[in-house]
Amino acid sequence: MDQRKHFLGALALTLGFALAVPAGAQQATDAQAPEIASGSSARAAVRAERQMVAAANPLAAQAGLEVLREGGSAADALVAVQTVLGLVEPQSSGIGGGGFLVWYDAESGELTTFDGRETAPMAASSELFLDESGEPLAFFDAVIGGRSVGTPGVVRLMETVHRRYGKLEWAGLLQPAIDLAEDGFEVSPRLNTLVANDRGKLDQEEPARSYFYDEAGAPLAVGTRLENPEYAETLRAIAEGGADAFYTGEIARAIVAAVREHPTNPGLLSMEDLAAYEAKERPAVCAPYRGYDVCGMGPPSSGALTVGQILGMVSHFDIAGLGPDDPESWRIIGDATRLAFADRGLYMADSDFVSMPKGLLNQAYLKDRAAQIRRPSALPAEEVQAGTPPWDKAELRIGGIELEQPSTSHFVIVDDAGNVASMTSSVENAFGSRQMAAGFLLNNQLTDFSFAPTSEGEAVANRVEPGKRPRSSMSPTIILEDGEPAVALGSPGGSNIIPYVANTVIALIDWDMDMQEAITLPHLTNRFGTYALEAGTSAEGFNDDLQALGFETEVTDLNSGLHGVAFTAQGLVGGADPRREGVAVGD
Repeated sequence: MDQRKHFLGALALTLGFALAVPAGAQQATDAQAPEIASGSSARAAVRAERQMVAAANPLAAQAGLEVLREGGSAADALVAVQTVLGLVEPQSSGIGGGGFLVWYDAESGELTTFDGRETAPMAASSELFLDESGEPLAFFDAVIGGRSVGTPGVVRLMETVHRRYGKLEWAGLLQPAIDLAEDGFEVSPRLNTLVANDRGKLDQEEPARSYFYDEAGAPLAVGTRLENPEYAETLRAIAEGGADAFYTGEIARAIVAAVREHPTNPGLLSMEDLAAYEAKERPAVCAPYRGYDVCGMGPPSSGALTVGQILGMVSHFDIAGLGPDDPESWRIIGDATRLAFADRGLYMADSDFVSMPKGLLNQAYLKDRAAQIRRPSALPAEEVQAGTPPWDKAELRIGGIELEQPSTSHFVIVDDAGNVASMTSSVENAFGSRQMAAGFLLNNQLTDFSFAPTSEGEAVANRVEPGKRPRSSMSPTIILEDGEPAVALGSPGGSNIIPYVANTVIALIDWDMDMQEAITLPHLTNRFGTYALEAGTSAEGFNDDLQALGFETEVTDLNSGLHGVAFTAQGLVGGADPRREGVAVGD
């Protein structure tokens, strides 16, 4: 406990955010975004007795809580939260993107997942992101325009889950976002900053330029009331006609026109692609850790498999005894992450298209992988290779060239019946493809595929194929103890999502932190060899020790957006990442 407090002690000054929503459950009603205030206290956990929403924007969290108060289920609140997020946090997620949901059903005690990941157009080929000479395109040459847009999945996912688990009428769940779009909302400091940072990209595309910038070409100022009547009209059509109103008709035609009629970088998405889209229910992937089951999304997400591998290797070490202040803890965690990412790069992709090793979470396999870490210093780069897990059917895999970007959102909802939704959604890069249609931004998720379809003459697992879903790192997670929910959490952050989530699980279970402390913990991540240390936090203090252990290090911004809820004997305990503007609210 002393080690934990020492490590967290610098947070009040280094992260510099004001107190979160007060711990009294009923006082959480009118939550406001945290204000950056130098020298203010670190956030406190938020407590509630029976229902809670933790989301990346106060307006979205409050919309979800109001649905719960009206007797809605977590599935109902999910629709309100996601549609509001798409309005007020458009750089991260929205109905023009995709998402993954992990769902715990309290009545049956069953855990399942829903895949709302985007799909490649049926006209796409493995050469989609190669130039005329057969070389991979530069990232933003691929992103901006229509080429990178996959079939959006969020709307079909929301409808699928609502039909199964919803209690309230569908149309009313979209009304909070409709009202906000018509009445307007105030541009937040975060949105203003991101719009400003995207000059040269977002402002080169109509109608994004006219929506996000003023007549002089400046980003809309903080506090500007931003209205979006087109988005309101789109949501009204979906409210009346269900998801079919999005995937067919005028909205679908607007999406296809934006994609295919881009003047310099048109894409291939068609009306047929939209009409054929399905959100898929898939079994959860669960990995044991210290008596818990850590469960999440399987392929096309690499999240649960890679998090599970990290935890499976770390489980062979006394991380609890070492504590968060010991560089040895971070050596073990860092090298476990590197080994897991080596397997991820070689094997993981959409399992509807490629065979996956049966034994990526095999305990004997992970014990052998952990044995590689039993050494006094960092693993040499040449020893960080993919392993040979057990297979049902062997299939050669080659790593590819892809760049997953960190513009995503995560939220958790718990209703008073005990149902739990842990959902991560995304448009991929900040502001996605920068293309708008019918009042919302379109994703660039196809750039999550490998740009190079082959390597040394062999096919890359995560190559583009018609109808395929690109590999993702999104890691919505529900942790079970004796079959009951113990924790629900997740984060944005590109491929850093995986270590953000894994490290938070370790902080909760091994280091006995509460949800807010674990979320606020300074980040140290190592996916590919260089140890990233979160700038402006006490993580920088590990720089010399990690270098002495043989790691290359880099002090950098690590802008997670962790949101989570823990289930305790005293009730629900929620946390929201102080690096963003989210909150946890509850009753």
